[in-house]
Amino acid sequence: MPETRTFPEESSMQATVELQVIPIGSGVSVRREILRVVGMLGDYPFTIETHASGTNIEGKLDDILDAVRKVHIALHAEGTVRLVSYLKIETRTDKTPTLAGKAL
Repeated sequence: MPETRTFPEESSMQATVELQVIPIGSGVSVRREILRVVGMLGDYPFTIETHASGTNIEGKLDDILDAVRKVHIALHAEGTVRLVSYLKIETRTDKTPTLAGKAL
């Protein structure tokens, strides 16, 4: 008999994400833009770990996707002409994904 799985409700699906936001055309230093991104992510109930090439995020998938959308809107409104974001998303049905569970 096939295994029966329960899937999380769409609005409560937990995820771990690696986000890399790259402002293009902002000059050599993008510190101001990246600090803005990290500040905006801090407005959400996420667990966040920044690293040299991006930010790891743990939270509700809908909130994470909303935050990325708002980051793009805000940075464009503040003068960033071009943004490229890389988003690596992990969701699971067998357990809740956490950043702590990924620690080596």
